[in-house]
Amino acid sequence: MKLKKLFFVVFFLPLFVNAQEQEKPVFGIKFTGFVKNDITYDTRQTVDVREGHFLLYPQNVKEDKNKKDIYASPNFNMLAIQSRLSGNITGPDAFGAKTSGLIEADFFGNLDADINGFRLRHAFVKFNWNDKTELLAGQFWNPLFITQVYPEVISFNTGAPFEPFSRNPQLRLTRKIKNLSIQATAYSQRDNVSTGPKGGSSIYLRNSAIPDANLLLTYACGKNNLFGIGGDYKVIVPELETSKSYKTNESLGSLSATAFSKIKIKNSTWKLQAVLAQNAYDLTMIGGYAIKNTNYDTLTGLKEFTNYTTGSVWTEVYHTFGKYTAGLFGGYTMNFGTDYNIFPGSTAYARGNNIKYVYRVAPRFMFTQEKTTIGLEVEYTTAAYGKTINSLGEVSDIKEVTNIRGLLSFIYKF
Repeated sequence: MKLKKLFFVVFFLPLFVNAQEQEKPVFGIKFTGFVKNDITYDTRQTVDVREGHFLLYPQNVKEDKNKKDIYASPNFNMLAIQSRLSGNITGPDAFGAKTSGLIEADFFGNLDADINGFRLRHAFVKFNWNDKTELLAGQFWNPLFITQVYPEVISFNTGAPFEPFSRNPQLRLTRKIKNLSIQATAYSQRDNVSTGPKGGSSIYLRNSAIPDANLLLTYACGKNNLFGIGGDYKVIVPELETSKSYKTNESLGSLSATAFSKIKIKNSTWKLQAVLAQNAYDLTMIGGYAIKNTNYDTLTGLKEFTNYTTGSVWTEVYHTFGKYTAGLFGGYTMNFGTDYNIFPGSTAYARGNNIKYVYRVAPRFMFTQEKTTIGLEVEYTTAAYGKTINSLGEVSDIKEVTNIRGLLSFIYKF
């Protein structure tokens, strides 16, 4: 009998101990990411970031003394700076919530001079209470970049300048009520910033002492379909001292709104987003602000500001059949000018203030086998540059300028 008991203990105790150990959650960090090499060819010079890797739109015509277009010259490049490393973090519960985190970086750099530099993309911690309430604290996508509804193009521009593109330090609170998700976000600026008298900087938002505020409502229909609307409010202070050395704290408030949807039927997906934005420079869209004509004191340099308003809409549809994916992206954005008259001859703190509209059509095809994807994409982008800009920033006497980019990409995920 004793021998049988001893056999039972020796045989089953390790199994019992092992089962107990397996029930304990595993905490730590798991690394994922990809290596990506992009090969690009443009038919003309472009307005872009990081040696052309992040394409916005074609350069305007610039004629030499013989009336030849200087920018009507092709461009070729090959870059792997989008390669990415992500660390997904899990840890023990805290404050009655499940905790998780993410830290992610790539080699895109923070400035053109810093290309190949290892830079932070995302870094946040999440607290989740019963899958109903979630708090995110850290750097993540701007709330106008809808993570469930964004262009899945091959190009690193991810649909910019039609799609709001920015990552921001933030506090984001999400509450789920059945199929409805309510998301409130307060955020600042870091990599994607406003512009002003000192160039691109987060100082204009910081000097307002007011964080950007965003409210987003999303309604889910089943597992794959959703619809949503959102609003955003931003305040900046472009300068604390005028050009005449007088103290000023004149601020500029800007409103933005968006509506979006995603519909998936079997292996086909359709996405759509519309944005109406004031002072959208920090969203990597066209737009910004200018000096208002009224109340501009040329003696002291004291001034007021007025927003440029930008309208944008993009859509894409793609279908997956086995190892192959075919998709088509289309985007259109328009400069509606300013709310008030601009002071004659003053500087416009804006992107593309001499552009009336930009549109893009981009078909793509991807072949995936195991962890490797080879993608081919063509971006046909046209910008309508104007020779005349009236006092309200409205562009006329336009000429369309087009660039065609061919992109071949190799992606290896791990």
